[in-house]
Amino acid sequence: MKCGQKTVGAAFLAFGDIGMDRETDAAAIAPLNRGEQFLREEDGTILFFAAVMMILMLMLAGMGVDIMRFETTRTELQQTLDRATLASASMTQELDPEDVVRDYVAKAGLTDKLTTVEVTEGLNFRNVLAEAAADTNPIFMDLYNPNEVFEMEARGRSVAEQRITNVEISLVLDVSGSMASNSRLVNLKTAANEFIDTVLESDDDNRISIGIVPFNGQVNLPEVLQQQFNEIDDHGVTDVNCYDLPASVYGSSGMSTTLAMPVTAHADTFSSTSTSGYLAFNNSSATPNPANRWCPPSTVNTVLPPTNNAVRLHNKITNLTAVGATSINAGLKWGLALIDPSSRGIISNMVTAGLTPGHFNGRPFDYGDDEAMKIVVLMTDGEHFAEERVNPGFRTGQAPIWRANGDTNYSIFHASRVTSTSATTICNSRPFWVPHLGAWHSRPWNGTAPGGSACYSATATYTGVTRQTWQQVWANQRMTWVAWQLYARAFGSSTSVYTSTMDQMRTKTPIGSMDAQLQEICGLARGNNVIVYGISFEAPANGATQIEQCSSSRGHYFDANGLEIQSAFRSIASNISQLRLTQ
Repeated sequence: MKCGQKTVGAAFLAFGDIGMDRETDAAAIAPLNRGEQFLREEDGTILFFAAVMMILMLMLAGMGVDIMRFETTRTELQQTLDRATLASASMTQELDPEDVVRDYVAKAGLTDKLTTVEVTEGLNFRNVLAEAAADTNPIFMDLYNPNEVFEMEARGRSVAEQRITNVEISLVLDVSGSMASNSRLVNLKTAANEFIDTVLESDDDNRISIGIVPFNGQVNLPEVLQQQFNEIDDHGVTDVNCYDLPASVYGSSGMSTTLAMPVTAHADTFSSTSTSGYLAFNNSSATPNPANRWCPPSTVNTVLPPTNNAVRLHNKITNLTAVGATSINAGLKWGLALIDPSSRGIISNMVTAGLTPGHFNGRPFDYGDDEAMKIVVLMTDGEHFAEERVNPGFRTGQAPIWRANGDTNYSIFHASRVTSTSATTICNSRPFWVPHLGAWHSRPWNGTAPGGSACYSATATYTGVTRQTWQQVWANQRMTWVAWQLYARAFGSSTSVYTSTMDQMRTKTPIGSMDAQLQEICGLARGNNVIVYGISFEAPANGATQIEQCSSSRGHYFDANGLEIQSAFRSIASNISQLRLTQ
């Protein structure tokens, strides 16, 4: 029995052990089952998250498509309106401005999108407003919330205006002898006349003034304009009103009315002559070549002060003639002076003289005036030609030269031939060179001293001869003939005497100096916000370089050949009347 009980008890113990082990195992296994469940649940979360992200990405892509469609429509509207308003705002546009806008929009297939066209015009401006709107009908955004309608209306608005403010223009035009070649002057006249018509066409309010500065070897002024300055050595020759500009004037944009400026001598300092023996004073190689005078007399190649009188402007351009050398520096200097504020008093005097209309009294405007634009159009077909000037002492006044009243032969007094101032010595001297005889005389050729004396007297007034002024000498003889026949031959046909005499009577301005002066005045113009348009018209390399460097920018420079000069002037006229978008 005990043994059985024991067995039973052991069995119970064994059963109890077994039961306790099973509970322990279940507790150990349970966490493993939950981990597997967690892993199964995490796979579902990721799949759900991926699905949500995919939907969001599709939504964003759909929004992008709608936005792109919106922006494409808006851009098309805006660009069409910009083109339409620019074209219709042009004051040279002869069609009805509103019709122009509607035509542009119709050709773009947007007629039903145009909502507003407003045109405002005045004496010197035209303003065109155009608005349009288009519903882009979003495809995807409406799917996000079926209960709410998304509105994506593309709108366009454009305002273009052409407004002519106060404009001061100087046309600085080359009329040198080379302009007669290849129909250059003919082409220039056509282009410049068209330019004048284009610029003045819509100026009913007297906003635009145009001055014309023709230049060759010099710049010739009308008499009334020349009188505004402090002239010296005026030779009194009609229609010859040029100044030998001192180098100092190129350091300022204006032209001083107090600085002493010599009037350009009416002399042929350039033409050569024969240097072999005697050459008669009336030989063609002894008399001046009119084309080689630095300031040829002219009533047409003269400065026209600022005006908007189209008839006067056209007459000036049409009557220009080609003659002389090329001094671009002088041309631009006078062109800038006409629009420099310091010339206000001069322009007022031009108004009084009837050369400038009264409505331009008070011009030129100040530099930097927001309501004013200053423009220079500089055209040349050449390059600088070394300028020649007659030196002081040889421009005006009495020359030591006499001319016989009968045969009009010359004789000249040389003080170096008089060795003493005593009357006896002078009487025994022979200080007068007579070139046609190749001999020295004690008196001017065919001249007689008072009382019948044949002696020279420093104070004598000879009869039978006329003492010449330098003006008279240069009116009849070229400088090289004077230097050779009246000076060099008198002293053994000496070339050194000839050279030194020419140097005493004439000065040349080197081309390099003229280039530098031009660029200096160009820099002053640009520094004062003057717009400089440069036209190189079949010009040689250095001339083209000088004009390009002078221009306000590369875009303001034109290299023209033949009829291309018309395109250059048209482009400049268009730029002057340029359109601008105000919104």
